[in-house]
Amino acid sequence: MGILSSLYTGITGLQGNGEALSIYGDNIANANTTGFKTSRPEFQDVIAKSLKGMLGGNQIGRGTRLAAVNPIFTQGSIIQTESPTDLSITGDGFFVIHGQEGRSFTRNGAFHFDKDGKLINTDGYHVQGFQADEDGRVTSKMGDISVDRTVLDARRTTDVSLFMNLDIRADKSLQFNPEKPDQTTHFATGVTVFDSAGNGHVVTMYFNKEDDGVWRWRAMAKGEEVTGGKKGMMSEQATGRLIFDVDGRLKEQITDRSNFNFNKGALPDQKIEFKFGTDKSNGGSGTEVTQYGVNSEAYKTLQDGYTGGTLAGLTINDDGVLAAMYTNGQSLNLAQVALAKFENPEGLFKMGQNRFRESRLSGQPTIGAPLAGGRGSVAAKTIEASTTDIANEFINLMTAQRAFQANSRIISTSDEMMQEVLNIKQR
Repeated sequence: MGILSSLYTGITGLQGNGEALSIYGDNIANANTTGFKTSRPEFQDVIAKSLKGMLGGNQIGRGTRLAAVNPIFTQGSIIQTESPTDLSITGDGFFVIHGQEGRSFTRNGAFHFDKDGKLINTDGYHVQGFQADEDGRVTSKMGDISVDRTVLDARRTTDVSLFMNLDIRADKSLQFNPEKPDQTTHFATGVTVFDSAGNGHVVTMYFNKEDDGVWRWRAMAKGEEVTGGKKGMMSEQATGRLIFDVDGRLKEQITDRSNFNFNKGALPDQKIEFKFGTDKSNGGSGTEVTQYGVNSEAYKTLQDGYTGGTLAGLTINDDGVLAAMYTNGQSLNLAQVALAKFENPEGLFKMGQNRFRESRLSGQPTIGAPLAGGRGSVAAKTIEASTTDIANEFINLMTAQRAFQANSRIISTSDEMMQEVLNIKQR
């Protein structure tokens, strides 16, 4: 009987639109949930009978059903915060977190450090990333992101690089006297180097013109700071030559000796390589150190040593690299935030707590670094807002409400018609 069928048709409308109300209500409830993605109900019609079989046409529908609830993974607005550990993703990708339930994924980057120095989310799940080695180079090894190097060990100087010009007009007859170095040199410049214990020592570089296009350099330290030295006098620790071509460019650099013997328990016979750019004999341009007819001047001096330091702060760049800054002015990479990308993110399984889990529909994740393999970028001091558009959700809510009311009228109308049928016997 068609009247009875219409009752069940109305019920499917009530069920479907009732579930739609729940979905839209959930979207509105999560308007302030960090990283939340709105969901959309998708309905399908139900066919119960075809009057002409497989010929088509004359088919009677029997209502609707909720076929799927699909999340819409659009980009949420990026909101600035004051916490350096707040992270947001612009583009594709999910943060990888690990907890008691295993590995899961999230777009909520409201992270912080726990008492053990591990980066966690609000529920205590550990944020995963690629670990860095002792020298700060990011490796492919994944694990919990943590700050476990609160003290940075001292590093002795092994290389000193100088960028300078030596005046070609200097008088080559000037003879260097180690007892009076400042009065018997054409040019001098200083550089601070560090021994194995992290102690800083000022080394003075003296340059004397020995012949046309040939300069002798000497690296001298204070006598009281080196083994066998005399207080108040400079002690030579390294020496070499610089040879220039007729154009004033560095043709060749030669180191004759480099043995630093700082006292007070430092490593003896410390080797320090003095570099004066890439000379022409080694395929370089020879322009980092020149011999031109202008006053001698040092443009820049670099060295790779430093004293020990303690942790002063943390920073995360757009590549998702967590770096520690120390009181000695050095910085060291600790880890890089890992991002997971799915071929079908709409197929992920929702776990609550802003977390997703992979499923057969989503496929397996491809985990890698930000800005690689189609993954998005990571920004610190920002979070991704919910994608809920409250105005749009209210429109959807009212539409679902009217549809619910209309389907309830189907049931009441069918009931009135059934009552008319029952009243036939009384007439």
